Amino acid sequence: MTEEAESPRRGRGAALDLALKEDLDLFSVGDLEERIALLEGEIARCRAQIARKAAGREAADALFKTPGD
Repeated sequence: MTEEAESPRRGRGAALDLALKEDLDLFSVGDLEERIALLEGEIARCRAQIARKAAGREAADALFKTPGD
C-alpha cells in the first residue's frame, strides 16, 4: 500500500494572488461582469469581517479600560 503525496498547502491569499495574475483578455464581457460581481461580494465580506473585528477590539478595550482613562 503506497501513500499518495499530499499537495502542498497554499498560503493565505494564494487564490487571490492567482486570480490577480489571470489574463483578462481571455474573458468575455459576461465573464468579466460576473467576476466583478464576485469580487464586490468578497469586498463586502471583507468589510463585514473588519467591522466585526473592530467591534470585538472595542469591546475588549472597554472591558479592560482602567478607571480614569
